[in-house]
Amino acid sequence: MSRLAWLVLAVAIIAGAGWWWLHGDEVGEITGPALTGQQRAVAVEVAPVSHGPIRQWTSFTGSLTAAAQFDVSTRIGGRLEELLADLGDTVERGQVIARLDDEEVTQDLAQARAELAVARANLAEAEASLEAARRSLGRIQELREQRVASQAELDAAATDVRAHEARVDLARSQIAQREAALRTAEIRLSYTTVRATWQGADDTRLVAERYADEGTILQANNPIVSLVALDPLRAVVFATEADYMRLHTGQAAEITSDALPGRRFAGEIQRLAPVFREASRQARVEIRVPNVDGLLKPGMFVQARIQVDARDRAQRIPLDALVERDGRRGVFLVAHEADTARWVPVETGLREDDYVEIRQPSLEGRVVTLGQHLLADGGRVSIPGDNGARQ
Repeated sequence: MSRLAWLVLAVAIIAGAGWWWLHGDEVGEITGPALTGQQRAVAVEVAPVSHGPIRQWTSFTGSLTAAAQFDVSTRIGGRLEELLADLGDTVERGQVIARLDDEEVTQDLAQARAELAVARANLAEAEASLEAARRSLGRIQELREQRVASQAELDAAATDVRAHEARVDLARSQIAQREAALRTAEIRLSYTTVRATWQGADDTRLVAERYADEGTILQANNPIVSLVALDPLRAVVFATEADYMRLHTGQAAEITSDALPGRRFAGEIQRLAPVFREASRQARVEIRVPNVDGLLKPGMFVQARIQVDARDRAQRIPLDALVERDGRRGVFLVAHEADTARWVPVETGLREDDYVEIRQPSLEGRVVTLGQHLLADGGRVSIPGDNGARQ
């Protein structure tokens, strides 16, 4: 080939390469669809749109406390001689819990009885002296009428009668005083026997704490044991201002504990504090929790779910179906017998577990729950095991 022909061919190749470099993308855009063929379907999982009840719950954490607990204490000081109930024991109403050394108190009671006997003897003596003084006054009055006794003797006899009457009154007062002292000594003796008494419908309680052992010298009002009622219990949680406004007494609650996996306990709000704590901006909420089986114990850490709203007939979809595109929340909807997914913005409502309420719009068909991140509006889908969807 001549040199001129080689030169023309080289120029043509260079010109073609330059044109391709400038316009190759446009050619690819034009020929791309024709070269790739039909868009490939995305494998997805779907779930039907359902209708039914849905409830909104708010979660809290807190601790269980006993609804009733008190310390059994001594009324007087003394040595703890006998402890008749110990940690974990069941105690009946009125049962003897402990006994104190009563030797000194018994001696005080004997002395009070003796002093009462002395006072009664003094009264008898005073009454006898009064009777003698009255008889003497009567004789002097007769002699005075006969002009035998003087007026001074009559006055002295009358004064003596009044003095004996005063002694009788004093003796009677001393008897009342000694009777009161005797009653005090009897009460103190009864205090050496410590009993468990309480108000309420429950007839038995459990010993939750032991504060003293036999032989301990106790002062008045020292606690010996603590008694607790385990049914019902009280779950104490704290609510923020936003949650508090949705709570009221009587609301249903569900209590769970990590110590009892899989167990759920029903309860209801019994009391709401009328004020918020300034440090935390939270208010105390008390939930009554029946504990017939005794599985729950005071002091346990628990989670509480409180129902704050409900719909009896709600449009529900799985929570996994929700996705966000361009700042909007929506779902990919697949109509029955269809093989394409349509993007539908939605307005959500209540949430319960793995489901969410769709308030707007009304949905028909199935929603994509897995694989939606690969989809675009109108994209083809493949649903494994779905004979109604075309591949």
